[in-house]
Amino acid sequence: MGKGTDKLYITHSEWASEDAYGASAGSGVSKSKVPGASFKRLPFNFCAVSLQPFSHPVCTFEGTTFDLTNILPWLKKHGTNPVTGLPLKSNELIKLHYAKNDEGEMVDPVTFKVFTDNTHIVALKNTGNVFAYDTVERLNIKAKMWRDLVSDVEFSRKDIITLQDPQNIESRNLSSFKHIKDGVSTLTPEQELDRKDPSRNLNTSALGSAARVLKAKEAVAAARIARSPSDPNHNPTLLASKAFSQNPTNSTLASRSTGLAKSIPYNAAQHTTGKAAASFTSTGLTPHTSAERALLTDEEYMLKPRRVKQKGYARITTTHGDLNIELAPEFAPRAVWNFVQLAKKGYYDDVVFHRNIRNFMIQGGDPTGTGRGGQSIWGKNFIDEFEGPATHGERGVVSMANKGKNTNSSQFFITYRPAKHLDRKHTIFGKVVGGMDTLGRLEGLEVDEGQRPVEDVVMKTVVVFLDPFEEFQKQRRERNEAAMEREEVVRMGGTEDERMTWTGKRVRGDGKVMEEAGAEIGVGKYMKEKVTQGFEEAVDTVAAEWEQEVSGEPVKKKVKAGGGFGNFDSW
Repeated sequence: MGKGTDKLYITHSEWASEDAYGASAGSGVSKSKVPGASFKRLPFNFCAVSLQPFSHPVCTFEGTTFDLTNILPWLKKHGTNPVTGLPLKSNELIKLHYAKNDEGEMVDPVTFKVFTDNTHIVALKNTGNVFAYDTVERLNIKAKMWRDLVSDVEFSRKDIITLQDPQNIESRNLSSFKHIKDGVSTLTPEQELDRKDPSRNLNTSALGSAARVLKAKEAVAAARIARSPSDPNHNPTLLASKAFSQNPTNSTLASRSTGLAKSIPYNAAQHTTGKAAASFTSTGLTPHTSAERALLTDEEYMLKPRRVKQKGYARITTTHGDLNIELAPEFAPRAVWNFVQLAKKGYYDDVVFHRNIRNFMIQGGDPTGTGRGGQSIWGKNFIDEFEGPATHGERGVVSMANKGKNTNSSQFFITYRPAKHLDRKHTIFGKVVGGMDTLGRLEGLEVDEGQRPVEDVVMKTVVVFLDPFEEFQKQRRERNEAAMEREEVVRMGGTEDERMTWTGKRVRGDGKVMEEAGAEIGVGKYMKEKVTQGFEEAVDTVAAEWEQEVSGEPVKKKVKAGGGFGNFDSW
């Protein structure tokens, strides 16, 4: 049973050999004997050196495509074509110009057909423009019109370079590339350093508090390099740490994970961009591992309730007088923004009040004058805003007219009397603060059976005197400028005027505190005064004693009498 033996079993080496005994025996059965079974095709938009999609495509006269950022380091190091091994110079490369559609796909500039791995693609050597061969054959070769279809530059048949031919796929066979056969590395020195340094392959944004340790190690390594005058190339650990800290990507990730990155923008939303979740569930998206917060536009940021609290003011000039309106954007920012922006663009000019009900309200804001038209500044209806404390509890309340929930557009009404039944049904965004006599004249106008004034009441103009949103943006800009000035002062070391104690005393550059008259004060000022005073007294005493004449023996010290045993001299 065994191979060349009379054993009744097959050994492991016999079973694993490629020359097995039958069509269904041995591990070599699954191996294909077809020539070229190991064929791997390079996509048309990939670089032949890095085997990655190119961003700055160039090609040779033979039609091999490279990325300029990858082929230049190779030519500088080897000076050969990495695919064929023949000599190649940088001036022999031809820059390619691919046309793209709105989705970013590479297309033919004439027919706009999307290029695929099965498209016959050619380029013109003198212009670098890339076309589908079908286009060149039909419009240039057969028509004998030898001009570039994009730039109108004349060319000849020998200027046509084939980049991809689906009938000759051997030219894009990865297994035939010389640098792949020889196993030559195509990495740049920086990329090789990245591969060797394990810290470069870490996603520091997912390390949490461990990223602080890495950041501390980088700081220590950088400090050692700064202190050491010797060449850091002798210490690869320090060199790698320095390279890691100088990489903006890793530095950003590390600072983001430790919370030391730039502060959260003022217009950051409460939700993220959703890129991490979308890329996690879809293979068609580039992976994102950071939960970055989405950014709101200035309009979205200001239209949050309780953000813009400053009042606004506008005047409605009618055919019967003026009405001064106070706008309240704190709890109805969308309604105020809509009214202000429509007024600024002249939307309400020459618009009539189409509905007037005595002891109730007067309504307008519809350019058609029918009560069924009108459009908001966004071109669609916007939501109701009922969060504020305002109610329809007085005369002169300005509120949005609607035809149901969240159907606000451009129409508004002004009440003649309290209407509490309208609370939480219509958005209140202002009130009349001037022109109550005009409001009284409007209430007394004659109306027809449809509650429409017999004599048209026209809003001639609506003028916005104070836009609360512009004031809000102006104040925010001023605060930002002041903050930037303070940061600049701190960065430059601060100024003498800003360096003050909590009592208001100025601090000099040497750290001494100055009083108003210029006298110095400090923690030891009383000690200095005491020492000086004691020194002066000692000098006076010594001088007085020196002036006295020394005569006779010195006076003996009196022995203090007292009880006890004494000093035992008489024993």
